[in-house]
Parts: sequence; C-alpha cells; structure tokens
Amino acid sequence: MDKYLHTTYSGTFPDPETAGEDGLLAMGGDLEPSTLLKAYSQGIFPWYSDETPVLWWSPDPRMVLFPDRLKISKSLSQSIRNRGYRVLLDNDFPSVIRRCARVFRTDQDGTWITREMEKAYTRLHFEGYAHSAETYLDNRLVGGLYGVSLGAIFFGESMFHEERDASKVALFHLLQQLKEWDFDLIDVQQSTTHMRSLGAEDIPRKEFLKILRRSLRKTTVRGNWGGGRK
Repeated sequence: MDKYLHTTYSGTFPDPETAGEDGLLAMGGDLEPSTLLKAYSQGIFPWYSDETPVLWWSPDPRMVLFPDRLKISKSLSQSIRNRGYRVLLDNDFPSVIRRCARVFRTDQDGTWITREMEKAYTRLHFEGYAHSAETYLDNRLVGGLYGVSLGAIFFGESMFHEERDASKVALFHLLQQLKEWDFDLIDVQQSTTHMRSLGAEDIPRKEFLKILRRSLRKTTVRGNWGGGRK
C-alpha cells in the first residue's frame, strides 16, 4: 500500500485507469455526498476499515450484472414463487445497511461497512441517491441489499439474508424494476463466486467506464423508490 501514498485525494480523483494492480487508486478525503457522487460518476468506490484512511478503488476487471442475465436456479425460482416473501424498495434503508454491516462473512475479519460509512450512505439515501431492496417474511425483514443509483447504473454495495434466498429474491425484484427503467447494469464492483453464480461477469475496466459514461447521460431516478412488489 505504501507505493500509493503519493496518490492522496485532495478534491480531484486521479484517472481510474491509473489504479494499481489491486485496484487501489487513492486514499484520504471524506464521505460527504458530493465526494461519493463524484467518485461513483467516475467508476470509483470507497472500501476500507476503521484502521485505515478512506481508500478509493477502481478494479480491473470489473464485475457487473446485466439486468437480463440473472441466472435463476430451480430453488431460487421456488423461493420467488412459494416462500411467501414480499419485497419493498426503500422502505427501511437504515435497517438494511445496519444488517449488512453485522453479517458474518467467512472470508473477512470484521466489517468494511464502518459506522462512518453507514452514516454516509444513509445520508445519501435521504438525499435520494442510495436505495435498498428489502425482503420481508410475515412483516419481518429477512434479507436485502443496498447501493447507489446514478444515471442508468445501480452500484451495488452489500447484501444480507437471514432466510433462504432472501437477498437473491430482493435482487430479482430490484432487477425487474431496473429493467422497467431501462438501466444498463448493476455494478458488482469486485469478483465473487456468489455473484458469478447469479450471472454476474467480469468486463475490462475500460469497457465498464465506457458504459458508465453513456449511462450517466440518462436521467437519474432520484428520490424514494417506494412501492412494493409481490
């Protein structure tokens, strides 16, 4: 990490194509809404821990999920139809990000969703840019995901589930809405086996940035996305 100490954020982000081999682009700065929106609009996102300054990333390749390429397994199809789940958008964003921060992950020690990040994205939600998809069972929140929306891209941040397939069901219904709004893709950011099993794929960063520039010409669907889907 020391080799990138000279790349300190001071109000302007470096060219994403100059990121290191691990995707690290810059460090420092803050999580003000204007900073976060500037970062996402350039294909950059924060990912760090309480022990480090804010770290900004632009990996290559970039994992994305195109709306019409979601892989629906037989078991997921059954969960969508038969488990009695109800999915809402932006009904309880603070609870979703809080649950995502608490979820245990076998491949990491602790959470990367710091208290600072939780506050920052909740603020971004109330400003109309961050959104959640939530799965309920008997009126109990059992799964969901959250992310940031700009133009025709949804930048996915994290998911959690407390019942079988609950986060996947939330993703399925979110994708139905995004397709109605003619979104281009969900940015998964970093490669994971889990998301690849759902149809996500790696594309070169250069291609992702090209899609991003085109997508940002479309109007951002800002505000509370509200409503529900059965």
